[in-house]
Amino acid sequence: MRVWIDVTNSPHVVFFRPLVDLLEARGHEVTITARDFAQTLELLEDAGLEHTVVGPPHAGASRTGKVRAMSARLLALRRFARARDFDVALSHASHELPLAARSLGIPSSYAFDYEFARAQHGLGCRAATRVVVPEVIPQSRLDRIGARSRKVRRYPGLKEEYYLDGFTPDAAVLDALRVDRDRVLAVVRTPPDVSLYHRHRNPLFADVLERLGHDPGVHAVVLPRTPEQRETIRAAALPSLLVPDRAVDALSLVALADLVVSAGGTMNREAVALGTPVYTTFTGRMGAVDERLVAEGRLRTLENAAGIAVERKQPDAARATRDPALLLDLLLTAL
Repeated sequence: MRVWIDVTNSPHVVFFRPLVDLLEARGHEVTITARDFAQTLELLEDAGLEHTVVGPPHAGASRTGKVRAMSARLLALRRFARARDFDVALSHASHELPLAARSLGIPSSYAFDYEFARAQHGLGCRAATRVVVPEVIPQSRLDRIGARSRKVRRYPGLKEEYYLDGFTPDAAVLDALRVDRDRVLAVVRTPPDVSLYHRHRNPLFADVLERLGHDPGVHAVVLPRTPEQRETIRAAALPSLLVPDRAVDALSLVALADLVVSAGGTMNREAVALGTPVYTTFTGRMGAVDERLVAEGRLRTLENAAGIAVERKQPDAARATRDPALLLDLLLTAL
């Protein structure tokens, strides 16, 4: 079977990495297309996943620019796939893939775990053959974006628990970043400033950088999404912040950290799955997955930077993993 996977953002690399291994172990041929955005291409290279960059890079925050870039990328994806005779197309929140696949008569699965990115999900859900989501998202929210119950397949838990199955952190990432192991290690993820669903500014995040960046007992590794974010944070010259030059082994970093503060979603849930205390500074509408984690006390909301507990993580922190074969089989029900 010929399987087409489209990867358009950094978290999609770790999501698909174990699934590609499973597909190839089952004798299937996997082709990966990718978009140049954030550290996606660097992470694909680091993971050893062969890929082809298709279409223009991310268009930034402009709605008009996004529409133009999407149109250009759709045409490029169609040209790429037309002669390759794919049997199925798989994506996680790459709404362009099911649109291109549908136009070519290729069955597709579209996965996501944040239901309020309605602009892109409305396109992806309507075009896809199958929609794969966490079981905690209410069907009423999916109905609003065109994911009717007949095409929806659900999985228990967090998507992060599936791709972290068998994961062992590599402490070499600490040496590569020159982390002082005598200090509390914090990992900080920047807000998704270029996302349509996160347009308003996040002043709390700036306060977090000030709080951690001036604490001599902390080493805080800040993981920016864009070169612009990287340069802005470096220009602040806060003494306790480390800002890597490129993509790093973030999973190992989160697993080894004492705490995580993230304005996004995936890294929050990776921390939950790895047993690392985590605070969210997300200011958009919280999705069902994170609502459940907050209710269970596994994800902490942060109202002000002074609320961060800067302390060592308990050494026996619990971890949660699940069999990635279950997730793959749900995606393949598009056939």
